[in-house]
Amino acid sequence: MRVLVACEFSGIVREAFVKRGHDAWSCDLLPTEIPGNHIQGDVLEILNDGWDMMVAHPPCTHLAVSGAKWFEQKRKDGRQQEGIDFFMKFTNTNIPKVCIENPVGIMSTIWRKPTQIIHPWQFGDSFEKTTCLWLDGLPNLTPTNIVDKGDFVITKSGRKLPKWYSDASGHRELRSITFPGIAQAMAEQWG
Repeated sequence: MRVLVACEFSGIVREAFVKRGHDAWSCDLLPTEIPGNHIQGDVLEILNDGWDMMVAHPPCTHLAVSGAKWFEQKRKDGRQQEGIDFFMKFTNTNIPKVCIENPVGIMSTIWRKPTQIIHPWQFGDSFEKTTCLWLDGLPNLTPTNIVDKGDFVITKSGRKLPKWYSDASGHRELRSITFPGIAQAMAEQWG
């Protein structure tokens, strides 16, 4: 099966599908961190190139509720609409099997509620990260290995955050990477 992993620079999801024998390619503006099948460039240029499946990770910077305090400014200057428009490009393709992944954000109101909400701790990684999946042509992921949710910290403002998320503060790329257990479940259950 030809699999496109859109907006992925880490290579984690791509490699999970490659290990299962699929012709999987990641595409991102950034170079890949794991050597392999990677197209560095604009994913929109290859979106309708005969893929059988797509796992898309559109940027959430202007969409996620974690940045809600900046929404007003992002609406005014057009960044939020740009984020919405880019996300929506993944909803209208000729790809028969589609997963669009994003954190909790405005797309559940703008477009539709997610098909499923998952966490890394349901797939063997001891981390809390609420992840929304919008699925077309694919079944919900079944948890594979439920473990503890990991450590939490209380911020100066009194918010309770997962420790890994707090530790990655200021490193947007680290916060966006898919955990290996979820990638493996995607490849095993959808591949």
